[in-house]
Amino acid sequence: MNVTATGSTAIVLGFTAALAAVMTGAAPTATQGIPIDGDDIAGVVTGPAGPEAGVWVIAETTDLPTKFVRIVVTDDRGRYLLPDLPRANYAVWVRGYGLVDSPKSQSAPGRMINLTAVKAPDARAAARYYPAGYWFSLLQVPAASEFPGTGPNGNGLAPSLTSQAALLRNLKSGGCWACHQLGSLGTREIQPSLGTFASHVEAWDRRVQSGQAGGGMTTSLTQWGRQRMLSMFADWTQRIADGEVPPTPPRPAGLERNVVITQWDWADPKVYLHDVVSTDRRNPTVNANGPVYGALELSADYTPVLDPVRHVASRIPLTVRDPATAPTSPQMPAPSPYWGDDVLWTSRNNVHNPMLDERGRLWLTSAVRPPENPAMCREGSTHPSAMLFPLARSGRHLAVYDPKTQKLTHIGTCFSTHHLMFAEDASNTLWTSGGGPVVGWLNTKLFDETGDEERAQGWTALIMDTNGNGRRDDYVEPNQPVDPSKDKRIGAGFYGVAPAPDGSIWGSALGFPGSVIRLVPGANPPATALAEYYEVPFNNPRASVQGVFSPRGFDVDRNGVAWVALASGHMASFDRRKCRGPLNGPTATGQHCPEGWSFWAEPLPQLKGVTTPGSAEASYYTWVDQFDTFGLGRNVPINTGNGSEGLLALKDGQWVVMRVPYPMGFFTKWMDGRIDDPNAGWKGRGIWTTISTRAPFHMEGGKGTTSKVMKFQLRPDPLAK
Repeated sequence: MNVTATGSTAIVLGFTAALAAVMTGAAPTATQGIPIDGDDIAGVVTGPAGPEAGVWVIAETTDLPTKFVRIVVTDDRGRYLLPDLPRANYAVWVRGYGLVDSPKSQSAPGRMINLTAVKAPDARAAARYYPAGYWFSLLQVPAASEFPGTGPNGNGLAPSLTSQAALLRNLKSGGCWACHQLGSLGTREIQPSLGTFASHVEAWDRRVQSGQAGGGMTTSLTQWGRQRMLSMFADWTQRIADGEVPPTPPRPAGLERNVVITQWDWADPKVYLHDVVSTDRRNPTVNANGPVYGALELSADYTPVLDPVRHVASRIPLTVRDPATAPTSPQMPAPSPYWGDDVLWTSRNNVHNPMLDERGRLWLTSAVRPPENPAMCREGSTHPSAMLFPLARSGRHLAVYDPKTQKLTHIGTCFSTHHLMFAEDASNTLWTSGGGPVVGWLNTKLFDETGDEERAQGWTALIMDTNGNGRRDDYVEPNQPVDPSKDKRIGAGFYGVAPAPDGSIWGSALGFPGSVIRLVPGANPPATALAEYYEVPFNNPRASVQGVFSPRGFDVDRNGVAWVALASGHMASFDRRKCRGPLNGPTATGQHCPEGWSFWAEPLPQLKGVTTPGSAEASYYTWVDQFDTFGLGRNVPINTGNGSEGLLALKDGQWVVMRVPYPMGFFTKWMDGRIDDPNAGWKGRGIWTTISTRAPFHMEGGKGTTSKVMKFQLRPDPLAK
């Protein structure tokens, strides 16, 4: 057979004429109880059976300096209100489950316009609008009985895959989903631009070699069992091409109908965003109504900036201290089906995570020099941290940009950086993850006073108080057995980092089953810091849920409870106050407090062949709304919902799904919440995030689609102004 595109595109296109024949209703003679004014567009959405409840109404304009979109949900009577629109001409249309897109109507603020929903002609046409995670749930995963793998002469699975969960971890938080969705338009179909192949297996073999990420993708598949993995993915896309569709998602209901989503284009189509920041994590009123900043991991040496008041996107150029700092490698095993041999990723800074401080300055994890460390970091140095744990290399460092002076300052750190977060202390200590065997920090108060990056920085190894005497002593290494007379160093490192209000520093550690770590700095952190280590209780008989595994990004709440997204398709919390046994000592080595963990399966179907609890969801990060910047209350944890194409808030044990219906393919890695005006009700609050996929061309719109800034707000009801 010849494999090109699947048939779903043709099905939808086949109804173009039918859609064009459906016209919107004229402006109603009555307002249907909708409180419209001069900057709103409102009306009623009806379908063949009457009012359409829980569908999205999308308004888009290119009249502003950057493309602008606002999205709302209809109420139980099919009514909608798009509030506070900037003056412009808008295309307005309806999208919803069970429908295909209605024709776009032209409108402007101050007008009432009724819209006619278009029923999907069949299940396949309807499914085209489902989130990627629903399509991903159709993947047939090798049965649990096939693990551990028996290699190429056996079942094709690598012996390193010790369990089905280990494979899922690789697909989700440890591999594919960590960079982009599986189940998006760009992955569940074989694009004609990829080429013509005799089978889906051959198509996938070519696909995973594409572009600058091709080396990593093809290496991963080889490590997991290349031919078996290619067959697994080929079976998935072949069944989709033959017409298989996922179950129908529920339409937005309850609080989900009160969500207002605003988006702006920024950056450019050849780069990808990783994170976004709008305010100081510790005080969400900082930078009120101010610019929003992004981070372009690997891809380009500028920081994208959005002014959400004037709707203007701009850039801050980034530089390195040492011109010998190497850029992203341009080598690729095979051309991209979208960009050919074009080199898209050229960054030397490799900025990953931004944070704002109390002065509104932008702090970045950024390479500023080559990875070989200077003498002050190495063996023989008199630096207090280097004397205890010398470091030879650091791949990414720090930089700070002051918007008032427009000055960028490089800070060379001995430790590598990945994520940043400020502590609530007098020194405004900036804690970092990504240091591998150490956790690093910068005393920003001291750095501001002296400009001395050597004195202002420090780092510590992660040492457990294994002998239980309450202080840090000589220790054994991670690969050595416990010695009851000594402490023990943890081999895992911080991925996420989150200072807690009590002064402790928490981190998530990747891997299987993975863990969270609590670090208490003490009076002299390089020498006094002690760590507590809590593994995810994978199949621990004392755990409340079995088969949970592999954290990625996480956060803490105001009570010091850690919240984390798991590759098993759960949100988890860890509350050390629930632990019944010792938190330190020779038995406190990881699986000693399963009672501290709680789990909530995320709201997607489970993958085929997986019988353990959880879902197909692959949330990248958990963020806690400590200060009620959104409107659901304080300490509400929110997952990035990468498979659900939205944000997943856990409110009183129930999920609030905030789907981004347009463009399809929303995928984010971070968020923060800002209060622009504490006296303005819902209008003065919001959560900010961005599209973070490494492959924005996989999204709706394809090649040329750029990342977006997203603002989520929660009205008291679907028609509130």
